[in-house]
Amino acid sequence: MSELKGNSIKYDLIIDSPGRINIIGEHTDYNNGFVLPTAIDKKIEFKFRKNGSEDICNVYSANFNTSFSFSLKDVKPSEQQWENYILGVISGIQEVSNKLEGFDCVLDSNIPVGSGISSSAALECGLAFGLNELFDLGLSKIKMVEIGQMAEHNYVGTKCGIMDQFASVMSKEGHVILLDCQSLDYEYVPIQIKPYKILLLNTNVSHNLADGEYNKRRAMCEQGVTIIQKKYPEVKSLRDVSPIMLTEFKDELDEITFNRCSYVVDEKERVLNTVEALKNNQLKVMGGNMYETHEGLSKLYEVSCPELDFLVDFSKKYNEVIGARMMGGGFGGCTINIIHEDAVEEFTAAAKKAYFEKFNINLTAFEANPSEGTSIRK
Repeated sequence: MSELKGNSIKYDLIIDSPGRINIIGEHTDYNNGFVLPTAIDKKIEFKFRKNGSEDICNVYSANFNTSFSFSLKDVKPSEQQWENYILGVISGIQEVSNKLEGFDCVLDSNIPVGSGISSSAALECGLAFGLNELFDLGLSKIKMVEIGQMAEHNYVGTKCGIMDQFASVMSKEGHVILLDCQSLDYEYVPIQIKPYKILLLNTNVSHNLADGEYNKRRAMCEQGVTIIQKKYPEVKSLRDVSPIMLTEFKDELDEITFNRCSYVVDEKERVLNTVEALKNNQLKVMGGNMYETHEGLSKLYEVSCPELDFLVDFSKKYNEVIGARMMGGGFGGCTINIIHEDAVEEFTAAAKKAYFEKFNINLTAFEANPSEGTSIRK
């Protein structure tokens, strides 16, 4: 596979597939709720070429200087987790097309791994998008989104919602997407927040609870729905539950399940409220909702961690930060901060200093700009 490392190789196609942020609407996608994500200007670059073989595929990651090969005739889960993102997509494509042939692919990413901006969805969607172009598979964008999600479910083992893959493929520069995760109806909402910027603070920790605890949260939400359905059979998910309806079941649900469900039901309302705030340039309303979301994620849904809570609390000392919360699956990764452009440098330096003094861990920071979804490099 060493031949894939050279710069003199001619590739048939180059694809850019972005990571994503989510302004608000966390852990609601798998509950059929609403989310407000967008792709950002951190991407994985994919270089593709047909290699002339019938079934041999070679994939090389420049970031990790590692590679693997497999046959299209024998696609099955691997013991190497990162390979399963690739293999799951291949398996999904094979379910709907027999046109795949041997190919070579080189990956090069500037998405910070483990930061909660979904490098996994960028990997899945960039691969599906590129192979669709390379072999003229005729897949729609929505089908590629679904293939990425199913790769995560069936090969990686994370029962994720559809938000990450949808944002990676469908985003539009300068906009966020109000996505209805039940119907997949969506609306592009301009995000005009100047003089504020979106700043991500990466805790650089991962508490290795994310996948198992993520799936437990999903199961608890489904358990809550099952109990509510006994009285309200029309309820199919927490999307259909109002705060008033949920209070009727406070004595029937155990405290933890009630808290999980409460967070999701409240978050649905916050997302819709935030969209209206954005449309009316009420940025401080949006920021206040973000702080409320973090409180719910930390205290009710319990997917935060001391490092994330510290950074959100720290942000409250600065009037120039109008909103902050943990973002992504939780137990590590980033906080997203809406901060005045004049304060970015000072705030970042102070946060790094305070964070290191508290945890003896280096904090990293980067700005995120809403960008186009997965696309062919022109």
